Amino acid sequence: SRPQKVCLCPFLPVHPLRVSTCLYIIQHPAEESRVLRTVPLLAACLPPDKCKILIGRRFSEDRYPELATVCRNPNTLILYPGAEATNLEEIALMLSSPSVMIIIDGTWSQAKDIFYKNSLFRLPKQVQLKTNISSQYVIRTQPTNTCLSTLECAAVALTIMEKNKSIQETILRPLQALCSFQLQHGAQIHHSKEHLLKNGMYDKPMPKNKRKLRRMELLVNNVKI
Repeated sequence: SRPQKVCLCPFLPVHPLRVSTCLYIIQHPAEESRVLRTVPLLAACLPPDKCKILIGRRFSEDRYPELATVCRNPNTLILYPGAEATNLEEIALMLSSPSVMIIIDGTWSQAKDIFYKNSLFRLPKQVQLKTNISSQYVIRTQPTNTCLSTLECAAVALTIMEKNKSIQETILRPLQALCSFQLQHGAQIHHSKEHLLKNGMYDKPMPKNKRKLRRMELLVNNVKI
């Protein structure tokens, strides 16, 4: 659905990747309208039955019985960082059967809202990625240098779950092409908010809200939030 000269199809795998892990992408409605979102690229790399996308803010058991069943499955994980989260590498070593992973797609505040206001998402085992890689999604601003897009999170997670390093390279290829095309056609590299603050390049007014101001101070001091 892109103009031919910036078509991303040549950068997608010829055949969908063969994976045993099934992804459920919980997408905030605001993401659906973004032109440069990464989830369609992720879905194009995987078989349809291995990448299911649900759009919404609230997910009740009555309206989403399939999702409720998935959340109650002991082999289901939800990728959401925090004090209660276990590093995915540790969990992956103990898994002996195909798993399901839930990933929330949205801005950090949108993802937080979805996670905490839907009790279903507290049922699966909470996991996080322990990685220092920098995001290659350079055409969109991230809070910190190591915050990853949904596609990048999925690529790293699937690589760990499937124990196959080539998965990450394959899934990231269309993202790299997307960013390259956009930069060639006038887009600018977006440094993280952390980078801008640390280098005195942040040109927006500082927030008056004390909680938001504290979060920005933590970014400058490189404290994990």
